[in-house]
Amino acid sequence: MFEDLELVITRLLIALAAGALIGLERTFHGRPAGFRTHCLVCASSSLLMLIVTFQSKFMPADALESVRVDPTRMAQGVMTGIGFLGGGVIVKEGITVRGLTTAASIWITAAIGITVGVGFYWAAGVATVATFGILGVFRWLEVVIPTQLYAQLTVDSHADDVLPESELCALLKRHRMSGSSTAYRLDLNEKDERMVRYEMTIKTRRGGELSRLADSLRSENSIHEYSITRSGL
Repeated sequence: MFEDLELVITRLLIALAAGALIGLERTFHGRPAGFRTHCLVCASSSLLMLIVTFQSKFMPADALESVRVDPTRMAQGVMTGIGFLGGGVIVKEGITVRGLTTAASIWITAAIGITVGVGFYWAAGVATVATFGILGVFRWLEVVIPTQLYAQLTVDSHADDVLPESELCALLKRHRMSGSSTAYRLDLNEKDERMVRYEMTIKTRRGGELSRLADSLRSENSIHEYSITRSGL
């Protein structure tokens, strides 16, 4: 009895520690699912697997012959439920999607809890260290890895003084950018003036060029209004 209790407490505490380690990293970076969420996810996953592990302790012998809980089915159910929780932290703001990394961390935290629940300690330990390393150390690698940065550019001009598209493309080229998926729109503003709008997706490998592009657009007299919206994960 006491040996079983000690084993249950040990596995739950290990699961809590693993969830806390991953959750601390998420909390430090201001993510919505942080310390407490990851602790609960890991501990609850471990607890559900303990039910399978100790089913012989609380089920009568005759019941075990007719009803037996499949550990793999239990694990599948846990991961399916965690999918809904992970979906809750994914936020779409315009064309920008945020929270995918946090959702992935919740998912692997549940997997670590399942692994602890069945007593696969060394695998859970390796997974915890690897997850913490991916969230923490790999963050710095992303800074130095060359990546394409995307943004949505919108430029409004008066119909009688339109900035030619060729000049806009030349301006982007000077800032080491390229544009694609250009859309055109003619509309009226509040003063019933005809306005021409360019909308396009721009990309660059230099994040600082976005602010320099904004300065260049601000100096163009034919541009009435513009916006640059960074898009990414």
